[in-house]
Amino acid sequence: MGKVDKELRQKKILEIIKSSTKPISASALGKKLHVSRQLIVGDVALLRASGEKIFATPRGYMIEPVQKEKMRVQLVCKHDFDQMEKELNVIVDEGGEVVDVLIEHPVYGELRGNLHLVTRHDVRQFMDKITSSKAPMLSDLSQGIHLHTICCDGQDMASRIEKRLQEEGFLYHIDEQ
Repeated sequence: MGKVDKELRQKKILEIIKSSTKPISASALGKKLHVSRQLIVGDVALLRASGEKIFATPRGYMIEPVQKEKMRVQLVCKHDFDQMEKELNVIVDEGGEVVDVLIEHPVYGELRGNLHLVTRHDVRQFMDKITSSKAPMLSDLSQGIHLHTICCDGQDMASRIEKRLQEEGFLYHIDEQ
């Protein structure tokens, strides 16, 4: 395949991702463009390296959204796998977006997983994917302790989310060591 073909394919990938209102998987992009998933993954990596604001979520690729005066907070949580869905649903039920999960790794430093979960449907899809893939939670590497970046519409909503997580026992406190 020539350089022009690769550039054209990457241009089409970018157009599809930018025009999509929801995440689009590498497999779906591959089917649309009649190429392999691996080729799409490589093209997206090259597009990202060239400065395109593409990020991967558990449901597929998206263009980094422009936040409209949303408040971003980070909350430290701790729980096991059986409580993950409930924790995520608490956040989205109160109107928050679970932007990511972050852990502190002793060798690699910060490890972050992009989530961008906004609805219970998003949470359900994420849970289905993590269950079917048998992938461990990122927080398994940190004894269940993790941070979530949450976007919400102001301090009232942030306080409500924090209060609900506290009531459910999901917030981590230093005295739990």
